[in-house]
Amino acid sequence: MSYIKDNFLLTNKTAEKLYFNYAKDMPIFDYHCHLPEKQILENKTFNDVYEIWLAGDHYKWRLMRNFGINEAYITGNKSNKEKFLAYCRTLGTAFGNPLYHWSQVELKEFFNCELEINEENAELIWDWCNEFIKLNNITPQSLIEQSNVTHLFTTNEIFDDLTTFTEIAKKGYKFKVIPAFRADKIMNIEAAPYNDFIAKLGDIADLDALEGKIEERLQAFIAVGTTAADVAVQRVYPIADRAEAAKVFAKRRSGANVTMEESEIFKGYFTYFLFKLYAKYGIATELHVGAMRNNNNAQLQALGLDTGYDSIADDNSIQTMSRLFDRLHDEGALPKTIVFNLNPKMNAEIMSLLGCFQSDEAKGKMQYGPAWWFLDNKVGMEKHLQDLTATGHIATFVGMLTDSRSLLSYPRHHYFRRILCNYLGGMMERGEMTQDMAIVGEVVKDICYRNSINYLGMEN
Repeated sequence: MSYIKDNFLLTNKTAEKLYFNYAKDMPIFDYHCHLPEKQILENKTFNDVYEIWLAGDHYKWRLMRNFGINEAYITGNKSNKEKFLAYCRTLGTAFGNPLYHWSQVELKEFFNCELEINEENAELIWDWCNEFIKLNNITPQSLIEQSNVTHLFTTNEIFDDLTTFTEIAKKGYKFKVIPAFRADKIMNIEAAPYNDFIAKLGDIADLDALEGKIEERLQAFIAVGTTAADVAVQRVYPIADRAEAAKVFAKRRSGANVTMEESEIFKGYFTYFLFKLYAKYGIATELHVGAMRNNNNAQLQALGLDTGYDSIADDNSIQTMSRLFDRLHDEGALPKTIVFNLNPKMNAEIMSLLGCFQSDEAKGKMQYGPAWWFLDNKVGMEKHLQDLTATGHIATFVGMLTDSRSLLSYPRHHYFRRILCNYLGGMMERGEMTQDMAIVGEVVKDICYRNSINYLGMEN
């Protein structure tokens, strides 16, 4: 039987009351994920548990590589069953890894199976889940609705086809699917296929034309409901002169490669341009910093992007982040911003900086985003909550997201909610905060759902 019990991660009675009375049944707003919107539109029944659980999930792939699993059983030509059995074998001894918890919870919540995931039970779990899928007609829609999701924001490049979202809206699902605007492929000017990406926007001769097209595409996104945009950089670069950025863009459009210095000139200006544009249209900006991407070049060439070869960067861009926010603030062009930081050493620095640019535009206008990617585990979430309460105002926090490509990832919200309730419950029992359960419970509800709904302009 599963080791996941009702009081999982809840170490005191107050935490249990907070979770079961206030957090557990709150809806989910997944305001940043990488779910494929076309899969949600097509809404086909899955063939087997591998398709739902392992396909495209590089979190799981990394863990299997750490266990020494041959790549053929991860992204290679082995059968779906062989890959699934290899994952179960891997997970059986991955004590303390969040996947060890998440996967066990997913098995229970979505397949009503309480077998412990390990090599011995792998065949039984494979058969159980596949039979459950057939009997219950498991589809993307059913998984999302079962998870009590009201809204989810996919992450879409600016040249993506938006008709998919229009078609989803006609489906009558109990949840809304809305694209978040992303211009990373237009920012990463050093990338080999850069001019191919630009060509998707049409005939773009110069920086003027590029900026005009980006604004046009943002307007198209807004027309299908977009209220958030995403910017992902390893670090924040100094704001460069526009004329210098225009020269770099012209050079790259001519077919020439750009130097690292030239790339940083363009990214520094382009980040500033995007923030100003998002402020103009009232778009909340999700700034992701601290990821060092594509470390293994051979595997990048073999498997492509987002296959599990990224890591935590050690770049400290706090001063350039400060100058970016300060200039935008002076120009009345600083949008609501959620900063997602991947390097926990920078928690206090970034959170204290955000406190310098708050306003009555929104509670927590400048947000320190939740523990993300390599940090969305028990240790990372607990440290995040400690740092957030020490330097910010926890009652304004917009809460958890999945940042996932897996439709089974929604229990991560409850994983976070349990950790949140345990953290607050512990302080209550130690006499470090109010004992008024109703006051604390309402704050828990806000963090679980209502703050993000209000912050990102969605309907309750």
